[in-house]
Amino acid sequence: MHDEDGYFSEDVAARYDDFEADMFQADAVEPAVEFLQRLAGGGRALELGIGTGRIALPLSQRGVEVHGIDLSRAMTDRLKGKPGGDAIGVSIGDFASTRVEGSFSLVYLVFNTVMNLTTQAEQVACFRNVAEHLEPGGCFVIEVGVPELRLLPPGERLRAFHVSQNRWGIDEFDVATQSLTSHHFSIVDGKVEQVSMPFRYVWPAELDLMAELAGMRLRERWAGWNREPFTHESRQHVSVWERP
Repeated sequence: MHDEDGYFSEDVAARYDDFEADMFQADAVEPAVEFLQRLAGGGRALELGIGTGRIALPLSQRGVEVHGIDLSRAMTDRLKGKPGGDAIGVSIGDFASTRVEGSFSLVYLVFNTVMNLTTQAEQVACFRNVAEHLEPGGCFVIEVGVPELRLLPPGERLRAFHVSQNRWGIDEFDVATQSLTSHHFSIVDGKVEQVSMPFRYVWPAELDLMAELAGMRLRERWAGWNREPFTHESRQHVSVWERP
């Protein structure tokens, strides 16, 4: 693993699109892109953790000027190698602190990526960084899962989130530190490969407070990109905060 790429090294980047193939399907991408395009309103968009361009490329192809921040050059090299990738600017760095020139009408963080910031301080700093990038009236969007502690039996810390013939995923929770480690096991060329990645799970109300500290306010919250109502049974949320 290359330290400068964090946990998204060359080996991970080379297989990422195939590994997350379901998330690249039209039914996963198009509602998100339509939602974000509408919020951008003809302005510029900034994606935090842009990766290989799953959302940024189709959003750019709809006429939205997109810039991205990502720690992994290995991931963004894949983005740049795809059709239309040369139209997207990329800044390499930690999206909690990296500053991009100019202002944006939309900043967004999708697919649980806010949890890649593994401390509360980093997540708070991210909201402040976003507020500094947003135009007045601009919006910050996060797509992230609701912590699944309700699904853990008393005393248990492990939950399988994916089980198939050639791949297993297990989440390990630590409620004392609000940390989450995702363990991925895959069979590749007849051998078992294992990758573990640290995250920090975060509650919707906690995100609202982070937004308030950064001078933003909650505008809307949904259970998904199709604007399904957010309820106590929702497994994820798409939240929009606005800079007044």
